[in-house]
Amino acid sequence: MEPKPGDILHFEINTQDPQRAKKFYTSVFGWKYKDSDIPGVEYYLIDGVTPSGGINPIAEAPKTKAPTVYFGTEDIDATVKKIKDSGGKAEEKQPIPGQGYFAACTDPEGNAFSLFQNDPSVTMETEHVHQEARA
Repeated sequence: MEPKPGDILHFEINTQDPQRAKKFYTSVFGWKYKDSDIPGVEYYLIDGVTPSGGINPIAEAPKTKAPTVYFGTEDIDATVKKIKDSGGKAEEKQPIPGQGYFAACTDPEGNAFSLFQNDPSVTMETEHVHQEARA
């Protein structure tokens, strides 16, 4: 069954200590991990969970102490506009090479979430061309 726009597609646990986080969640839920294979990015996919999830190593303390939830969209640009028009906040979309785009957002109540648009053709180079065309 294909995901619909608005479905929760992915979650991330942001951490400054990925080994500690991996050990904790393995102990609690039996999670196993695999490397994301995104060049130059340390990111651990949780193997076999639904929806998909990851352990996201970050340098600075996370802004919020909660997992990041990713909602699916078929048109990230249109959804970012709807969020802003409806009183929320949204950052510009960012590429995930070989996977698609994401955008960090906040609803009017201050709840953080992200969007994800699937597009396996995305590369860092195609996004640079897109940004230059908008400039």
